[in-house]
Amino acid sequence: MKKKPLLLLIMSMMLVFALGQSVWAFSDTTSDPNAAKIEELKQRGIISGENGKFIPQGKLSYSAAVSLLVKGFDLNLDGINFVKEPKASDYFTNVNDNAWYADAFIIAGALDLGLPRDLQPNGEITREQYAHALMQAVYTTGEYAFIEIFITHADEADVDPAYMDAVQKVLISKFAALDSNENFHPKAAITRSDAASWLHGAIEFVESVEPIEPMPEEPYNSPLGDLKFDVEAVNEDIQQVTVTATVPHPGYGLRIASITFNGEEAEVLVEATYPDPDMMYPQVITDVSATTYVSSDYKVVLAEVLETISGENPAVPAQ
Repeated sequence: MKKKPLLLLIMSMMLVFALGQSVWAFSDTTSDPNAAKIEELKQRGIISGENGKFIPQGKLSYSAAVSLLVKGFDLNLDGINFVKEPKASDYFTNVNDNAWYADAFIIAGALDLGLPRDLQPNGEITREQYAHALMQAVYTTGEYAFIEIFITHADEADVDPAYMDAVQKVLISKFAALDSNENFHPKAAITRSDAASWLHGAIEFVESVEPIEPMPEEPYNSPLGDLKFDVEAVNEDIQQVTVTATVPHPGYGLRIASITFNGEEAEVLVEATYPDPDMMYPQVITDVSATTYVSSDYKVVLAEVLETISGENPAVPAQ
């Protein structure tokens, strides 16, 4: 009868050991401060180790970083049309198109995660470069509002200006943190542990924060009213085309943007010019005109270009 409690104790110890092994699947992350985040990313199929190890304090390579971001945000080429089959080397000169990470680099290149074109796949990615690529990956999911503050740190002068916004964003959003001496260490290679931790925070952010709703497109209201044209023969070979319109006030104008020849037609494209915002104009409807010359061999047709060349630009609908 005394053997039963002993057997239960042994079984309980084995169960605790087994649970411990399942909670910390990597044998070298048990004492890492980011162990729980690393394990969660592993359970989600985003990261993997080798021979049961993650090597948390190892330096992250570009190839591992790109693969991590592509998996972490489930990035893909859906909705992108290519005129030819894309290759990793189209975007990154030193990436082998047959390497295991080639597909991830194609996606990173097509979505423009802000990585150097001449990067070495096995080279180490710095903390500021990873911050930039991470934020570019976040932006593929939508636009987000961030608190308008600047977090000062002791080594901010060392941050590449091209990466400063991303560094600020990862600090503001608490994906990353400064060390005890208020340093970010932008030029240092990021460790695999920190990279996993930042990614974990960014994924949680995307999953919990609603993107900003895009502003609705405003309809384009052309200032050119009663747009028409008149054709007059200059001689047997040349015809004069005069385009006229009315505009809200004398600050507006009319110009010939271009002439496109399609078969037997000459399409005269016109566009409005806009007022100087620093000037004042009388609010009087005004007649404007523009003249061009076209060969008599063509039939003239008229079209308006819905864009401006100067002054304040109205909302222009997508073409």
